[in-house]
Amino acid sequence: MSDRAASVTSEAFDRLMAELGPFEPRPHVAAAVSGGPDSMALALLLADWLAPRGGRLTAFTVDHGLRPESAEEAAWVAKQLKPLGVAHRTLRWEGPKPLKKSGSSYQAAARAARYALLLKACETRGIFHLALAHHLEDQAETFLLRLGRGSGLDGLAAMAPVSETSGLRLLRPLLSISKAQLVELLAARGQEWVEDPSNADGAFARVRLRRLLPELADEGMTPARLGSASHNLGRARAALEADVAAALARAVRPDPAGFLDLDPALLRRESAEVSLRALARCLMAVGGCDYTPRLERLERLHAYLESGLARGVTLGGCRILPRKSSAGAERWLIVREAGRSAEAALKPGGALLWDGRFEVRLSRGATAETREKSAGEMTIGPLGSEGWRRLAKALEAVGAGARAARIPTAARGALPALRDRAGLAAVPPVGYFRDAGTAKRLKECRFAPTNGLTNPAFTVV
Repeated sequence: MSDRAASVTSEAFDRLMAELGPFEPRPHVAAAVSGGPDSMALALLLADWLAPRGGRLTAFTVDHGLRPESAEEAAWVAKQLKPLGVAHRTLRWEGPKPLKKSGSSYQAAARAARYALLLKACETRGIFHLALAHHLEDQAETFLLRLGRGSGLDGLAAMAPVSETSGLRLLRPLLSISKAQLVELLAARGQEWVEDPSNADGAFARVRLRRLLPELADEGMTPARLGSASHNLGRARAALEADVAAALARAVRPDPAGFLDLDPALLRRESAEVSLRALARCLMAVGGCDYTPRLERLERLHAYLESGLARGVTLGGCRILPRKSSAGAERWLIVREAGRSAEAALKPGGALLWDGRFEVRLSRGATAETREKSAGEMTIGPLGSEGWRRLAKALEAVGAGARAARIPTAARGALPALRDRAGLAAVPPVGYFRDAGTAKRLKECRFAPTNGLTNPAFTVV
């Protein structure tokens, strides 16, 4: 990758968007627009790109409330975009805010809140594409930050041009475009922007690195070359992820009740890097975690592929247990630790990802059979040992004991159980519902972990 000319043409942006496709006819795209030069340029480029395609753009500005000017800036963005025919919505971050003195955790909390608001807004409006304005210098800074933290291949691949979550695609079409090019575009169009003073606050590591970029460029480490290094590592990561996916398809059987059955002999045949990553994916899926366990702990578990797993171990919110197949072959059972799962409330029509593993959604209204008992509200939490005993009796009473018997003992306590004022209402993975009315109240409960075995691969363009 190399620096482009000092402007971004419509034709160049068309090519960048084509690399992120395909897109449906008349696409509806959302963009995170703070009012800074990067996001304002992105909004202009997207509006131009969507017009001939019969699409539409919705801009979201997050009013984080961390500065007195944030509400005024959000209103300014709406005013600037109105002549372009761009719909605009302000998303307000309510509730307690982190303290600035917390440094990196301050930025992390603000970023997490911003993404949560953006994702929710897209989901509510049925928008499938969310565009973000990260550019070449952002990619270079991310690479350097992760290099300083000792990140491996995954971290140094930095940001992907396309990231897919459940029901949403995050698009970063500007990763090969410099900030100077974006500013040049705004100047040519006569478009103003606002500057966030936090972008010049040396209390943050990213800002300090940004100030070092000119000196690094003098030594040959230009943003373009750092971006190129990240791009090359991204290709290596994508290739490894394909090998990991193939290994998991051969060696692991996921169960809709939220646990995995693993064949260590098949995983042992893979290279150490592939099998190590495969184990990490298993733990993230069952443990409902966003990150892999620490490398040294993961390597200790990995060593059992060669030596054999004599007894159960715990890691990443999971229990890993040795077992035998019906033919006597060695198997590993990976289950959620029941004590790590918390209870959560669900109202009619509500939805959540419980325990990082199960997507749960209730119907909008209570049925006539259940209105008096529960007023429609339920909780979801781990079944537990006492809940299992009650469930087993209930299934035996209707001649459905085989449904419960297929669940390994170690996996039973962490099964998702729905309860209301009348007690245990449903345990969907074994098909148990207290009555027909209860079954109607549950719209969905499926094993769909935040980080599944088959998450979309890291993309490079």
